[in-house]
Amino acid sequence: MAIKAASKESKVQALYEPIQRSQSNPAWTQDELILALDLYLKHRYSLPGKYHPEVKELSQLLGMLGKALGLNKGGSFRNENGVYMKLGNFRRWDPEYVKDGKTGLAKGNKNEKVVWDQFADSPIKLSIAAAAIRGAVETHALEPDALTGWEETEIMEAEEGKVLTRLHRYRERNRSLVNAKKKEVLQKQGRLQCEVCSFDFAETYGPAGEGIIDVHHIKPVHTLKPGEKTKLTELVLLCANCHRLVHSKRPWLSIEQVRDIKNNV
Repeated sequence: MAIKAASKESKVQALYEPIQRSQSNPAWTQDELILALDLYLKHRYSLPGKYHPEVKELSQLLGMLGKALGLNKGGSFRNENGVYMKLGNFRRWDPEYVKDGKTGLAKGNKNEKVVWDQFADSPIKLSIAAAAIRGAVETHALEPDALTGWEETEIMEAEEGKVLTRLHRYRERNRSLVNAKKKEVLQKQGRLQCEVCSFDFAETYGPAGEGIIDVHHIKPVHTLKPGEKTKLTELVLLCANCHRLVHSKRPWLSIEQVRDIKNNV
């Protein structure tokens, strides 16, 4: 049975491989894999074919996502064949599928296992993350600048992917929000200091350091919704070092975790 199953998977892969190879599409992003895994788990025991409405819909959504991130250069970006094959790729990491000797489609990439390990056993977290990504892409016009921009090599992409990372960073850099938070803290405390290490730029550098401090958005990335109003209570002040430490790992560190690291050094 195992040999027959493997042979069937190979035939399916051979059927669609020429189509996939003819494309010059970039590797699937974390966001795309999360959306694909969400669809996979909804149909875990009977995968939809390439003509299934949900496969077609996901293909169209991924095209929108690719355009928002500047990845979709036109052509057959993430067509139905590609989506169908990606669902088959997830099968090789599914213990329920491989337990009988089946193999799934083998020629995927290592990030499929990363996403499987992060989300397959947390269906609620996966569903929320997928819904947040979908919402950000479908309502891109609400915050047209949120998903565009350059790659920040010093920032580790959130485990929920590039879309929500960019939305998070867009909120953190919103000038009106940053100014409002700083004004609120100055009125209450009379100074701007890091909420982890208490570093005060003005105290250290004098007038040249006045007003300098980073603002960090503490709301979980997967709960971000396009166009929603960010509350000042969702923002904290951090020095550049502590802020960078927050974004240095996947998943991102919480303020409490950074405090613990500092206190235990």
